[in-house]
Amino acid sequence: MFDDPETLPPLLRGAPDSTEFRKLRKRIIRDTRAALEDYAMVRPGARWLVCLSGGKDSYTLLAALVELQWRGLLPVDLLACNLDQGQPGFPATVLPEFLSRMQVPHRIEYQDTYSIVMDKVPQGRTYCALCSRLRRGNLYRIAREEGCEAVVLGHHRDDILETFFMNLFHGGRLATMPPKLVNEEGDLLVLRPLAHVAEADCDRFARAMNYPIIPCDLCGSQDGLQRQQVKALLDEWERRTPGRRQVMYRALQNVRPSHLADPALFDFAALAVAGGGDPGAQP
Repeated sequence: MFDDPETLPPLLRGAPDSTEFRKLRKRIIRDTRAALEDYAMVRPGARWLVCLSGGKDSYTLLAALVELQWRGLLPVDLLACNLDQGQPGFPATVLPEFLSRMQVPHRIEYQDTYSIVMDKVPQGRTYCALCSRLRRGNLYRIAREEGCEAVVLGHHRDDILETFFMNLFHGGRLATMPPKLVNEEGDLLVLRPLAHVAEADCDRFARAMNYPIIPCDLCGSQDGLQRQQVKALLDEWERRTPGRRQVMYRALQNVRPSHLADPALFDFAALAVAGGGDPGAQP
């Protein structure tokens, strides 16, 4: 249960007073804290750029981090950031007004990447890859300008699973979004504290808190995206066998290189039966 509303940060006030919501909030905070600890994300005194799109996931991310910070469990400085990419009809005033009202330190950046995407991507192709690269480049720049050591993203457990299957089906590799990585330049961390959190929990939380959710019309208006197809497949599996998503996610944390087939990952050449040329066998 939330503490006295008078002592809460404004972002956390107005929560439903129900057992169901209290359990939901507790689960999100527990899972977020576990990811922070499991992947050693926190360096006390660091400054984080928390990327806020206005979607349910990024609102949940911001709320979880603010609560952990308020409780003294996250000793870092948080700066929320929204990158307005110039999509037609984007409600540009919603986030700055919301963040100001919630007393959340923030930076709003305008960069018209939408026009670049529309100019460069052939008609009928998906926009997501180029849009994502342009967005990420601008967020890295902003993080450096603001003295942040980490760019913090709202990808959750289901995003990680979907990316794994997209790489499996379409990329020919076993890979996904890691909870923590260093960018190519080597000067910034990229963190995903919601790595253990289910998408459904993000959705229920953000809507229950009545946060002003902004849909991504640029990507969501396109039918037949690979990610949508994978998501539909996972939804069907989950419908048939509830809990399957969590089992598959646990598998990403329980990798056995010796039981895969990548000779660069495991030294198969060194395997031999005792007395049959095993380098470690006694003469």
